[in-house]
Amino acid sequence: MLEKEVINFERTAIVGIVTQNQSEEKLNEYLDELEFLTFTAGGEVIKRFSQKMERPNPKTFVGTGKIEEINLFVKEHEISTLIFDDELSPSQQKNISKIIDCKILDRTNLILDIFAQRAESSYARTQVELAQCIYLLPRLSGLWTHLERQKGGIGMRGPGETEIETDRRIVRDRISLLKDKIKTIDKQMGVQRSNRGAMVRVALVGYTNVGKSTLMNAVGKSDVFVENKLFATLDTTVRKVVIKNLPFLLSDTVGFIRKLPTQLVDSFKSTLDEVREADLLLHVVDISHADFEDHIESVNQTLLDIKSNNKPTIMVFNKIDAYKHLTIDEDDLITEKTRRHYTLEEWKQTWMSNVGQDKALFISATQKENFEEFRETVYEAVRQIHITRFPYNKFLYPDYKDAIEKEEEQDQE
Repeated sequence: MLEKEVINFERTAIVGIVTQNQSEEKLNEYLDELEFLTFTAGGEVIKRFSQKMERPNPKTFVGTGKIEEINLFVKEHEISTLIFDDELSPSQQKNISKIIDCKILDRTNLILDIFAQRAESSYARTQVELAQCIYLLPRLSGLWTHLERQKGGIGMRGPGETEIETDRRIVRDRISLLKDKIKTIDKQMGVQRSNRGAMVRVALVGYTNVGKSTLMNAVGKSDVFVENKLFATLDTTVRKVVIKNLPFLLSDTVGFIRKLPTQLVDSFKSTLDEVREADLLLHVVDISHADFEDHIESVNQTLLDIKSNNKPTIMVFNKIDAYKHLTIDEDDLITEKTRRHYTLEEWKQTWMSNVGQDKALFISATQKENFEEFRETVYEAVRQIHITRFPYNKFLYPDYKDAIEKEEEQDQE
């Protein structure tokens, strides 16, 4: 008989601050995201703490009164993990650990933990381990005395090497080893990419959990792992896709997130190379998410960081089946109309109309809504790149509508 698996979620509390650069509304958005990240990592958020400050306290991130309040709550409610929304400095982490007796994590640490859980291939595991080591190096603590006198005798008296220095040396050695390993794999990846020939390359980019893998499965008839959690995809999947008779390569890449740790951008260089070397980007957006415009901005910023911001891009607004807007009653004269009240048609009249007729698509990957329009737009964009590269192939790949007519004639015959 199969035993029922019981998943024990860690009891956690999350902490954020309202500053001059971060309003209360923005903080709530970030804390919502942090809560989803915590759930993805296997935690259950029991309480949120927030405080208004001009800037983070350099010693304990939040004020002394707030840290005491958090400490009391942690003891009373048996909280095992405390997660801060921003990256903590090594000294802040050390000071907070002295006051509060539980695991102290920050957003970066949490994202690294999720990546470690999700890493399937040897390459992804190497990338994550490198990012973790770089994060860990300045945070090693605990000075031990049993190694203070490593060598004795004349001319050898001195402080010797402390345990922390030994630890640091081990971590530094590990970092250089992992970097060498990644260089070797990068070379192999480069060879693999060059072996793919001159086929047009299309990359799916976007925020995490917007439906890139679902779209990949729908278009490429492939079987990529899909889950309603953050960072379900870590390893890049490349599939050959054929629309009508036009073949091209479609790659599903790791999702981006706000406040993405810099260590991850560095160590996931090769994964992002798929984006760098793509001829066309499909920027997938979850339009049902309240903060989708912020998500677009984050993705554009990351694309700018990896110098891929001026590639031909098609905006794909996904999950239109899940889109819900706020409504205002007819007799309500007080409530002001905001962007949250826009219908899909009203959104189409905003900045989205400036993207261009063929550059903005509204689809549902799960319901296959407006899918024919999506296929046509991608076909035409890929065809344009292909015939620019191989002008003599123009007659092989007609316009999408002509290709349909040709298919229908063949079916009738």
